[in-house]
Amino acid sequence: MDCKQYIAEKLNIENFDINTVAGYIETPPDTTLGDYALPCFFLAKILRSSPVKIAETLKDKFTIDEVITEVNAVGGYLNFKIDRKSFAAELLKEIALKGENYGADTVGAGKTVCIDYSSINIAKPFHIGHLSTTVIGSALCKIFRFLGYKVVGINHLGDYGTQFGKLIVAYKLWSSREQVLSGRLKELTRIYVKFHEEAKLNPALDDEARHYFHLIEQGDKESNELFNLFKKITLEEVDRIYEMLNVTFDSYAGESFYNDKMAAVVRELKEKNLLTVSDGASIVDLSAYDMPPCLILKSDGSSLYATRDIAAAIYRKNTYDFDKCLYVVAYQQNLHFKQFFKVLELMGKSWAKDLVHVAYGMVSLESGSMSTREGKVVLLEDVINKTVEKAYKVIEEKNPELKNKDKTARAVGTGAVIFGALSNNKIKDIVFSYDRVLSFEGETCPYVQYTITRCFSVLKKAGKPKAFVCPDMCQAEYAVISELGKFSDVIKSAAEKYEPSYITRYAIDLAQAFSKFYIDCKIACEDENTRNFRLALTRAVKTVLINALTLLGIDYVEEM
Repeated sequence: MDCKQYIAEKLNIENFDINTVAGYIETPPDTTLGDYALPCFFLAKILRSSPVKIAETLKDKFTIDEVITEVNAVGGYLNFKIDRKSFAAELLKEIALKGENYGADTVGAGKTVCIDYSSINIAKPFHIGHLSTTVIGSALCKIFRFLGYKVVGINHLGDYGTQFGKLIVAYKLWSSREQVLSGRLKELTRIYVKFHEEAKLNPALDDEARHYFHLIEQGDKESNELFNLFKKITLEEVDRIYEMLNVTFDSYAGESFYNDKMAAVVRELKEKNLLTVSDGASIVDLSAYDMPPCLILKSDGSSLYATRDIAAAIYRKNTYDFDKCLYVVAYQQNLHFKQFFKVLELMGKSWAKDLVHVAYGMVSLESGSMSTREGKVVLLEDVINKTVEKAYKVIEEKNPELKNKDKTARAVGTGAVIFGALSNNKIKDIVFSYDRVLSFEGETCPYVQYTITRCFSVLKKAGKPKAFVCPDMCQAEYAVISELGKFSDVIKSAAEKYEPSYITRYAIDLAQAFSKFYIDCKIACEDENTRNFRLALTRAVKTVLINALTLLGIDYVEEM
C-alpha cells in the first residue's frame, strides 16, 4: 500500500488534487511524532486560514482505521501514525517478492526520455572534469528506465570544430601516423598542447587550422581520413573507461553527424524571418528576451555550437519523439542552452518546452582550473586506478585470505569514484583532491558496500528467514523499516529533480540505520519468531542497498 496516497485520498481536501497532496506528505525526521506528516502551509493561501487552524480542522475530520491508528496536529503539521506491524510485514513481503525490481514503477510507461551526457571531445583526454556529466547522466538513464521510461542515452561527441584543423596542422608539423598509432591519445594531446604553445608565437597557425577545418567540412579526403583516425583512437581509449564506470550509450551521434542537417535549419530560420546579419555573421536577435544574439553562422559561413544543437534537437524529436530531452552539461553553458531553446521556441517548435538543461558544478584542481590546451588535467583513468590500488592495499591488510581480491578492489575503488561524484547536490562546484576521493572513511561507497557484505554474512550464517508474525518493534528495528519504505519515493524524487545524489544520501541513511540495528539487536537470537523477522529485515536491507547502488552504476561485493 502507498500510505501517502492512502492518506491523501482519505483527507480528500477540497480544491486540491489528491496526487498533489500526496506529494507534500513527508516522513518526519523524528518518528516518535508520527510515521507521516502533512505540512499544511501550502494550503493556507487557497483555504484562507492559518496552517495551525487547517491542521486542527483536518485532524477533527479524519477518521482513524486499521491503517492509520492515530492523528495529531502540531504547529501546522498533521502527523499520522500507522499500524507499524502490518506495514512492516507487508513491506518485507513485498521486498522479498520483488527483489531487484523493488522500487521500480511503470509511471514512465509509453514515454521516452533522451539523455545527452558525457559527450567527450575527440582527441582530448578523458579527465576528471568529465566525471560528473558521465556518472550523473548514466545514473539518470538507469533511474528513468527503472521507472518504466524508454531511455535513449546519447553521447553527443565533440567531433567538430576548428580544434580538428589545429590537430591536423600539429600532426603535419610535429608528428606522424606511426607516432599517433603508438602514442595514441597521449600523442594527440601532446601535439594539441604544442599547437597552442606555438600559436602564441605564430598566430598564422590559427589561420591554417581554420583552413583545414574548412576542408573537413567540404569533404576533403585526406583531412577526413585523419579526422576519422583521431576519432577511432579516442573512442577506443574512452570505451575502456566507460566499461570501468558501467556506462553505456544508445547513440554516438556527435556534432559531425549533423553536418548535412544544418542547411535545413538555416533555411527554416530564413523562411521564418528569424535570421539577421550582423558584422557578416548570421544571428537570431534575442534582445527582446534579455539575451545576447544567438550566433548561427560565422562570417565565413561556418556553423557554430548552437546551429548543431538546434539540428540535433530537431533530429532527436523526429527520430525518438521524446517526451523530455535532457542535457547533462556544466552550468557554465546556461546561456547557450537558454539561447538555443528560445530559438527553437521562436521557430514554432511546441516541444521546445520539453528540453531541459541538467546543470552541474565544475571540477577544478587545487592549483586552479583545468585546461587541456595547457596540459593541466587529471586523467580519470589515473584516478580510478589509484582508488583501486588503495582498495587492494586495504583488503590485503584486513582480509588477506579473501578470494577474488582484484575483482573486489575494482568494485570498491571504482564505486568510491562514482559515489563520490554523486554524493553532493549536482550544482555544487568541486575542487578535486586525491585525499578526499581516496578516503574510505565516513559517508562513502565502501561503507555502503561493507553494509551489504555484513548482510550477506549474517544470512549465510543464519540461513534464510522463515515465516514470522511481526513482533513489537524497538526504535532501531522500526527505523530500518521506515527507511526501507522510502525507497520508491526517493527514486521518483531523483528522477523528478534530475538529482542522483538523493539515492546516494538514501543509501548512507539506510546503511547507518542498519548499523544501529545490528549493534542494538541480536539478529540470531533465541526467539525463533524474532530471529526470522530480523533475518527478513536484513535480507531486505541487502536487496534495497544493492538496488540503490545498481541505479548509480556501482557494483556490490559479497565479501570485503
